[in-house]
Amino acid sequence: MRPPAFWDGSPNHPAALALAPLGALYGRMTAARMARPGRPGPCPVLCLGNFTLGGAGKTPTALALAEILRGLGRAPAFLSRGYGGRLAGPVQVDPARHGFADVGDEALLLARFAPAVVARDRAAGAALCAACGADVVVMDDGLQNPGLAKDLALVVVDAGSGIGNGRPFPAGPLRAPLARQWRHVAGLILVGSGEPGARVAGAAQARGLPVHRAALEPEGAGFAGRRVLAFAGIGRPRKFFATLSACGAEIAATRSFPDHHPYGAGDLAALTAEAERLGADLVTTEKDAVRLPAGFGAQVLPVRLRFADPEAIQAQIAAVLAP
Repeated sequence: MRPPAFWDGSPNHPAALALAPLGALYGRMTAARMARPGRPGPCPVLCLGNFTLGGAGKTPTALALAEILRGLGRAPAFLSRGYGGRLAGPVQVDPARHGFADVGDEALLLARFAPAVVARDRAAGAALCAACGADVVVMDDGLQNPGLAKDLALVVVDAGSGIGNGRPFPAGPLRAPLARQWRHVAGLILVGSGEPGARVAGAAQARGLPVHRAALEPEGAGFAGRRVLAFAGIGRPRKFFATLSACGAEIAATRSFPDHHPYGAGDLAALTAEAERLGADLVTTEKDAVRLPAGFGAQVLPVRLRFADPEAIQAQIAAVLAP
């Protein structure tokens, strides 16, 4: 879905006020669900979640945590709900056999770096992770899911958007009232910079929670001076466009699609025709690339998450894993 513009505005916007009763009901239900005890996992479970609906950078954060875990001598596996995929699981993702329609785009991306399991039943998924040889599970999303107990839950926040207008869905982007979500969180990962994120960081620090600052950095070169048509179907397409521009690319046009958008023949034909008309190269994200047919002529700008203080996040993780 495309987040409505009023989510980033005042909590007193007419649409937010009109939807506030529904938001209060949804928020109470989600908060009550979060309070239910989860089943213990077969090994430690590190959960990355969002306070809000939409993208904040969880997938690159999960990859960064897996790298830290390997540095600690651990064997991580990813656990995902497989959003947008048809398989309920538990199933280990095989990029040679599964497509995004089977397991979702995020799981396909994660499976390139470590074993990845898709499961709607998170406890069953964790068991399969252990059977695949994992001694720690990195759960991509699931903060609001009570099915599996978390040994460490970290929330990822996009500093540019923060928590939007601070209201629960559908009046705003929150999945539950913020005060009810803080009690389930052991730390904040703040991606990028911006006043909305700074306010959330201040609230975390006031609660004595660590704030791990990070940034998404592009990998590779070759876009400087090139004329491009950038397109993306992710939570915050504008972040991708800004990153591409910062690489020196000349942005001839941008096209935004809903998060997890399944590109159809009409989309691809329109993008190709516009790129030819503009004399531009098509460029997209890694997450979008797994939803494109083989051979489609779009180039990819990969990004990686870098922590400002990697030792601090490593120390918090190591403390949880200590026997």
